[in-house]
Amino acid sequence: MKKIQILGTGCPKCKRLTENAEAAVRELGLDAEIEKVTDIGQIVAFGVMMTPGLAMDGVVKAQGKLLGVEEIKALIQQGASS
Repeated sequence: MKKIQILGTGCPKCKRLTENAEAAVRELGLDAEIEKVTDIGQIVAFGVMMTPGLAMDGVVKAQGKLLGVEEIKALIQQGASS
C-alpha cells in the first residue's frame, strides 16, 4: 500500500490538494492511505517550507504548489516504476 501525505495547515489549497490526491488514487484504482500532516513541526521535519506539500512514502515530491489530479497520477506512476 502506498502512503500519500498532504503537508499543510488546512488552507484552501491544502484541502484541494487532498481532494486531488483522493481523485488520483481513485482513478488509478490504487490501495493507498492518504494522511493529512497539519503539525508545523512535522511539516518542517520533512524540509517543506512552503505549503501545500505532497509526500509519497515519506519522500517529498512537491511543495508550494497545488498539483492537479493528472500531475499526482504521474508522480504515483513514476514511483511505481522506480
